[in-house]
Amino acid sequence: MLTYGTILGNTRLYMENLISRELLSKTRQKNLQKSKSVYNKALEVKKRNKYFNEVSIFLSHKHGETELIEQIIVLFEDLGVSVYIDWLDSEMPKTTNGSTAKRIKEKIRSCDKFIFLATESAISSKWCNWELGHGDSQKFFENIAVMPITEKPKQVYSGNEYLEIYPIITSQSSYSIGGEFYLEFEGKKVKLSDWLKS
Repeated sequence: MLTYGTILGNTRLYMENLISRELLSKTRQKNLQKSKSVYNKALEVKKRNKYFNEVSIFLSHKHGETELIEQIIVLFEDLGVSVYIDWLDSEMPKTTNGSTAKRIKEKIRSCDKFIFLATESAISSKWCNWELGHGDSQKFFENIAVMPITEKPKQVYSGNEYLEIYPIITSQSSYSIGGEFYLEFEGKKVKLSDWLKS
């Protein structure tokens, strides 16, 4: 069951199996032979989407966390979905401007699901928070989730209070790879793969 508490004004999420950077790294290593560079993956996704009705995710994340993003792409592609990454979009303006915001809004609307990759950097990013607000208004509750990432397994996650209102993505185990991933909210738990297909 999800339980929240407030300590020193910071919201803390107490949960056994939040996803850690270490677990994502292990998952990626397991799939290294299948894994290609993040750039090649984005091109493959674009080609695949022309021919298949594949579930797509808008991944809201902090730029600069490239290794983590590549690990997330591997995780979701193993679940049979494509991941939209804004800085790999050839139609995105080279310099951030109003057109950037318009393009992001279009992609949030067109993707099936919205996932906020909640690292400490992303939580403090004005762009990520703006994307989350827009995602909230576009994806309806059943198509939006937060994926808290901790630095180490079994670490207490510290976030912002507004993140409490969304379902979160967890893993079967904080340490071992190959287990299930879940979507949890208010004591309910479903397989992530089932949620992605719904």
